[in-house]
This record gives sequence, C-alpha cells and structure tokens, in this order.
Amino acid sequence: MVKLGVIVTSATLAILVLEFLRCRKKRYPLSGWFAIAALAGAEWLMFRGIEPVATFFTPIAWSAYLLIVDSAVWAVTGRSRLRNAPRDFFQMALLSVPLWLIFEAYNLRLENWTYTGVPREMVWGLLGYCWSFATITPGILETAELVESFGWFKRREDVTISPKVCRNMMGIGVICLGLPLILPRHIAAYLFALVWVGFYLALDPLNYRLGLPSLLGDISWGRRARFYSLLAAGWVCGWLWEFWNYWAAAKWHYIFPIMQHDKIFEMPTLGYLGFLPFALECFVMYVTAAWLVRWIPRSRDPRIME
Repeated sequence: MVKLGVIVTSATLAILVLEFLRCRKKRYPLSGWFAIAALAGAEWLMFRGIEPVATFFTPIAWSAYLLIVDSAVWAVTGRSRLRNAPRDFFQMALLSVPLWLIFEAYNLRLENWTYTGVPREMVWGLLGYCWSFATITPGILETAELVESFGWFKRREDVTISPKVCRNMMGIGVICLGLPLILPRHIAAYLFALVWVGFYLALDPLNYRLGLPSLLGDISWGRRARFYSLLAAGWVCGWLWEFWNYWAAAKWHYIFPIMQHDKIFEMPTLGYLGFLPFALECFVMYVTAAWLVRWIPRSRDPRIME
C-alpha cells in the first residue's frame, strides 16, 4: 500500500503544480526555490539516517513546505502571509500549538495514536513536539489559500442562515465532543471521528453569530471558495503528513482498534477522509482562539479574514 500512497501523493502534488503554473502571474521568488532545495536536502539526509535531520525531519519538511506554498501564493496573487503579514503568520503558528494539544488531550483518553523515536531529552523532545505542532494550522490555511487562488470555486447565490440552524449545529457539535469523554473508554476509542467534526460544528456558528470570519458567514454571502479550499487543503496536507511521517525517525503510529491491517503509509485507509473536516476545524478553531486573545476583531462583515 506504500506504492499506492506514493502515487496518490504524487498525483495530488502534480495537480497543485500544474494549476500553479496555469495561474502564476509573477516570477516564483528565490525564497521558494531555497525552500525546495532545503526540502530535497532534508529528504536526502533523512533517508540516510543522518541526525538531527532524521529525527526532526517532520518539522523541517513542513517548515520548508510553508515557505514553498507561501511563495506560490505570492506568485499567483501578489500577496502572501509571510510577506504582507508576518506577525499574523507567526501568531498563527504560536496558536497552532495549544490548539493541537486539545486533540492530544482527547488522545490521552481515546488512545488513537502514539509517538516513537522522539528524543528522550526533555528539551529536544519539547522542541520537536512544539515545532511540529506549530506547522499544523499554518500548513492547512496556507494550502487553502493557494487552492483558493486557482479560482476553482465561483460565487453563488446568498443563503439565509437562521438562528435555529446555528443552534442545531452547535448542539450537535457539543454532543460530538462530549460523547467520547463520557462513554466507556473501550467504546469511546471508536469515536474519534466525532472529534474531527465536533469543533467545526460547535464553533463555526459561534464565530458567525459573533461577527467573526466563519464558513457559515461565507455561505450566507454566496462564497463557497474558502469552504471547498479548506477541504482540498485537508486532502493535500493529509497525504503529505502521512507521506513524510512514514520514513521519519521520530514519527506517529495509529493504534485505534479498526483497520490496522489496511493501511496506506501509517494511516488506515478510511482515516484519510478525516483530514477533510479536520481542515475546517483548523480554520474555525484558529478564528475562535485568535478572537479570544484579541488578535481578530469582531466585524459586521464575516466575508473577510485579514
């Protein structure tokens, strides 16, 4: 199944590259080429087991990827997060760490994955964890921005979002997040999929009602691009996470009690579908968290996220 994973990952990246070349308006910047070279060099060192690259390969690869994608966004749109709003980018990376730790807290109970090869020294272990976690939200949102720049998804008619829809979504989201915590552990272990959708259902209506950037707000204004771009970003990043993780010295293994004999890389096959709603959660959780720390103001226009 590794061969299938390589084929799907390669095909996904090929589509991104071809669309980038079709839509590119500016010369690809030197920083992006440097990141491509750094990623290739890290791959070479990792496959030869050369430390510390072999152990820290995942955060190294994702740091390079972020610069590659940010450069691509700039070449298509003339703007990018790192070039035009570097403080916001690094704030996003900072928030990404505690946001992912929420899922780690769920995993302490549900035991769906575990880590191996992490340095035993606390300082180096914490560095690896924090560096890796800091790339998660930026990876999703940068990829979604690149996909959205391709212009695949056109504006459609406005939709009225009623308060009842918001209440129902939030209620279902709270149930999804609560069930894995209150049911017996041997049952809850099968329910991590609820966590992958629960935060989206619970928080996006809240963001919408608060006048924050939200996917419901986008839909109400006839904008579907961010929603679909996030789903596409979940697909892209999911395959890259598993592709780069498979050969890294420090890596994660999935241990949840289903499909352990039907894996592509380390991920059971159906698990790749979970990356799609996870991308939506990355967006809505970041918006809520950024608002709580007063990095995103409330607005009457939910269409725009600066």
